[in-house]
This record gives sequence, structure tokens and C-alpha cells, in this order.
Amino acid sequence: MADACCATDAESAHEKTTATPPAAVWQVRELQAAAVAGVLLLAALFLPEDAARIAELAALVVGAATFAPGTLRALFRGRIGVGLLMTLAAVGAVALGNYGEAATLAFLFSVAEGLEGYAVARTQHGLRALLTLVPLSATVQRAGAEVVVGPEELRLGDVLVVKPGERIATDGVVSSGRSSLDTSVVTGESVPVEVGPGAEVFAGTVNGVGVLEITVTATSEDNSLARLVHIVHEAQERKGTSQRLAERFAKPMVPGVLVLAALIAVLGSLLGDPGVWIERSLVVLVAAAPCAFALSVPVAVVAAIGAASKAGVLLKGGAAVEALGMIRVVAIDKTGTLTRNEPSVIEVVAVAGADQAKVLSVAAALETRSEHPLAAAILAAGGVVTPGTAVEALPGHGLRGTVGGRPARLGKPGFIAAGSLAADVERLQDAGATVVLVEYDGVLLGAVAVRDEIRPEVAEAIAMLRNQGVAVVMLTGDNARTAAAIGEQAGIEDVRAELLPADKARIVTELKARGPVAMIGDGINDAPALATADAGIAMGAMGSDVAIEAADVALMGEDLRRLPDAIAHARAARRILTQNLVLSGGILVTLVPLAATGVLGLAAVVASHELAEVLVIGNGIRAGRKQHLPVRLALRAAQAKNVSVRAPEPVMAPAGRSLLRLSAAPGASEGGKSTAPESSSCCGDGPCTCNHG
Repeated sequence: MADACCATDAESAHEKTTATPPAAVWQVRELQAAAVAGVLLLAALFLPEDAARIAELAALVVGAATFAPGTLRALFRGRIGVGLLMTLAAVGAVALGNYGEAATLAFLFSVAEGLEGYAVARTQHGLRALLTLVPLSATVQRAGAEVVVGPEELRLGDVLVVKPGERIATDGVVSSGRSSLDTSVVTGESVPVEVGPGAEVFAGTVNGVGVLEITVTATSEDNSLARLVHIVHEAQERKGTSQRLAERFAKPMVPGVLVLAALIAVLGSLLGDPGVWIERSLVVLVAAAPCAFALSVPVAVVAAIGAASKAGVLLKGGAAVEALGMIRVVAIDKTGTLTRNEPSVIEVVAVAGADQAKVLSVAAALETRSEHPLAAAILAAGGVVTPGTAVEALPGHGLRGTVGGRPARLGKPGFIAAGSLAADVERLQDAGATVVLVEYDGVLLGAVAVRDEIRPEVAEAIAMLRNQGVAVVMLTGDNARTAAAIGEQAGIEDVRAELLPADKARIVTELKARGPVAMIGDGINDAPALATADAGIAMGAMGSDVAIEAADVALMGEDLRRLPDAIAHARAARRILTQNLVLSGGILVTLVPLAATGVLGLAAVVASHELAEVLVIGNGIRAGRKQHLPVRLALRAAQAKNVSVRAPEPVMAPAGRSLLRLSAAPGASEGGKSTAPESSSCCGDGPCTCNHG
């Protein structure tokens, strides 16, 4: 690492950081050599003068063997690194007869190099270890039989057979079977995800209790896990301001230090004792070596990116770490970010004397052939129905057709008169729902309210952001009434509605007057705003190349609480970057004058310099801690116990209403509000048998 930290190209660094790291610290070659050199130096303290000199020279040779050969090879290729400064200092010390100090320099430098190389390799290896989550073999159906093959042999269209407890070898789509998947290793979310036919699944996730047949959609070289590792490796090369600052100073410092040392030796010799000033120039070579300065940021950046990636947060380089760590305003898209982007029926209202089930069945019969986004929600709530006939879409209004041999219509208020349901329609619209009225045989039958429900974690996530001093603004193209209702549930006061993509980008620009701005959205429709923001964040980006490429940060899962977690992690990493820059810069500013004036000798400077390097590396590794990225139990956890995976069914209630509960279990929080049943007699204190969605 001696030349890697300050070399004029990245070749040495790449060679070091892509090597397989040792299993234990004592297996590092540099540290083994340093241990031998240390024993020889210790022995020299108790040996006669001649024997002690031999022991010191032997310690020097053993210690220098870890960096001197590489330094010379780099020099022949035209690269000058900090190893050259150490080599010249050691040679000069020997020429002056200071064998013990030369050996001490080699010993301490070997220790620092060994620890440095080990730390960087282990940090980067932690991310590459994600690839080991892919199983060594996979069971695939070929020629009517099940065959065990290696993941690299999988082809597009193959059918994988994944048994309970097995890892999925590559990306695919479930063709048969139902089960739950543990996706925590990829998305950082702790609650298993229910999957069935048509569900997309990803490499490295662990199957639960069911047997799945999965059609392969990506090879092992191009699956989501491989792409994630590749993107993060590329991200590590994207330098932030601090890293560029460190490199801008570190690279020219090596030749600058050589010139400074030469000037001290020449001018000092002209004005005083040449022996004294030559020795001081050698000490300056060591004191001004900028290795700690050059390593101060990269080690911390690599550690921070690796830790975040393993927690489901993809930070695309040092620039993303720094930008996210400075965020003071977060602009959040509504659909798919604050909400699930899965509209569902929340309430059915029937006119007096009518049947709520009839309202749903007529609406579903008309919607059977519709491709409108709300149709799926009504069909899911209505269950199995006989499709209507002669159904005709009336753009901007609704549908009309024949159901059970009688004319029927479905549409927005105004197309069908709300009549006695006017107050209910207004109430539901104020709550952010889209309301459609149902007419049967020329008579108003009832109303169906559909809403894209807020994620249950949203209110907590927004509160966490506010506690961090981050202002939150909601941006949406939806109407103002719906936006206001969602904003109220989420706890967001600043709501901007009825926006086009260009409007979102303009507002993000305006928000920058309040501080650095992050924009979080789906990475596609919000691309202009993501690009305009200081930090663009894509949510639920697992398996989506577009989302990952469009953003600076990608939250692989769909738990919005990962956003404040990621900001806290980035802030901690940014503090460490600053500490390292100040520490390494302060060491240089302090040691060089003391060395040049003779206050500190070679041994003291070597010890101080190498200690500073070890401190910088150790401090940088702290950025890899996951204390700000905890495993969070999803607020939907209770659902897994009490909620069926079938489509929502209406829970019939008196007074002409049927309230459709969504995916939360009784008493669970949705947007910070209770979703407990209106009547405690539904479930009582025993197991819940009614279906809340």
C-alpha cells in the first residue's frame, strides 16, 4: 500500500484492494515480517555492540523487504510513492550510521502498511462477500427431470426448483408455488415477503416453507446481486469533494517533499554542519510523507459504502456520502413512495335499502374488461363475478353496460348524480379517496371509494426526519384534495400538488435556498427532479437498473424509515471524513517544522507518523459500523400472523355501510392512525378469523 496511497495511477491500489484478504490479521505478510523485525530489534537491546548492529541490520532488511522492492519497481515504471520517501530515509540513516533508527523506521512502516492493507482489503471484501450468498448449486428442470447444476450453468427460461430453506440462485419469476422469502440480505428488511405465481424474486434471498418453481430471467453474471456488487465497486471510484481534496494535496506532495528535503540538506550544509542538516533532511522525508492524508478519506468512504450496501442502502460513491450527509430538505414523491402504489377499495356505501355486496358485484362486473388502474382494486374486492355484457368505456366519465340483463353504469360524481350519497362522497373525497358511483337499472345503487393507501412506516419516517432537523416537502401530480389528505396522514405540512415533472424539478431548485436538497422518488417518472437535487434517491430499486442508474442513492427495500437511517449513516461518515482530514493535515503541519528544526529525531518522527497513519485508518474503519442502520421490524409484521394473502373482502356492517380494511392487522398503525375494527366483537381477544385484507 506504500505506493497505492500516493501513486500517480490506480494500478497499485487496484492490485492491493482486489486481492483476496487473509483470514486473520496475523496472516498478513507485512505484519509477519514486522514481527520478525521487532524481535530482532528487541534482541539488539541485550546483545554486545557488534552483534546488536548485525541484529539491527537484519531487522532493517526484513522490514524493508515489505516495501522497498515494490518502491523500486514503481520507480522504474515512473511512479513515485511514499515508499520512496521511507526507502531514502532508511538508506540515509544507514549512511549516517544510525542503524537502529533505520531498522525502527522499517519496522513501524511495515506494521502500518500491513494494518492498512488488511483494513482496506477486509472492508472491500465485505461487499464482495455478497456474491457468496448465491448457492453453489441449483436444482433445475430439464428434459422432464430435476438436475443439479452450478449457478453459472443456468440459462434464461430454465425452471428452478427451490425447496424450503434454500437460497435462490438467480433472478426469476415464480411460475408455481407459494411461500415467503427472507430478503433481508439484499433489501435490509426483516419481515419475509409473501410470493406466489407471477411474483419477481431475486438472487440470494432465502425461501421459506413452500416449494417454488421459478422461471430464470437473468444469468448468474447479470442477476440483481451481481449488478449490485458491480455498481457499488464503480461507486467507490466516484470521488467526493473531500476525497478529491485529499488527492489534490497528496499526489504532488511526494515530489514536493523530495525537493524540500534536498533544499534543507543543501542550504543547511552551506550555513552549518552538513552532517546535521543532511540528517534533518532525512527526517523531513519521513515527517512530510502524505500517506495518512491520502488514505484519510478513501478508507472511510469504502467502509461507509460497504456497510450501507449490506443494509439495503446503495450509496454511489464518496460524492453521494457527502451530499446525503449535508441534506437539510427532503422532497418526497407521493405515489409509490409515501403510498404503496397499489390502489384498493377502502369503503363501500350503499343507499338505504340496498345491499353493499350488490354494489361491489355490479361495479366489478362492469370493470372486468377495464384496464383502468382502479379496476384491479374493485375486482379484487368484488371477488368472482359474471362479466357484464356490451360494456362501453366513456372516456373521462366511466363505464356503461348490461349486468344480469339490466342496464348499469359506473362513473365519477357528476356523470352519475350522487343524490342521497352526496355527503358520503364529499367525506370520502376529503379523505383522499377516488369515488365512483354505481347505478343499476336506472337507480343509484351506491358508491365505491378507492385509495392508494399510505405506507404504515411513513409517519414514523417523517417524524425521524424532523428530529434530524430535515424539512420535508411532498410533491405530487395528484389533485390537491387527495394530496392534502395523504400529507395529513403522513405528518407533512408542506404539500405541493397537481405538478408536472418539470414543476417538480423547478420546486427542487427553489428549495435549495433552504439548504442542500434530496429528492426521493421512483427513479423514472421523477428523473428531472432526481437529477436536479443535490442527492437523488430511488426507493424500492431492487432489480431495477433504471432506478439505480437515475439516482445517487438507492433504497433497495420499500421501508421509508431507511431514508432517515441513510442520512444518519452518511452524516456519521462525513464527520469521520472531516476528522481524518484534520488529523492527517495536523500531523503534517506539526511534524515537518519540528523535523526541519531538529526538535524531533528520526525515531520520534517515524513513531509519530506511523501512529497517525494507524489512527487515521482505524478511525476510517469506524464509518463501516451499522449503528445507524438497524434492522427494523416492519410495522406490517403483525399482518404476517393475522392477515390472509387473498384479495380483500368486505366486512359487512350495519347502517348501510361496508368498510374494507386494508393490509394492516387490527390495531396496526397506518400513517400513524389506528386501524382497529369499529367493533371489538370482530376478533375479540382470540385469534382473528375475519379478513382485514
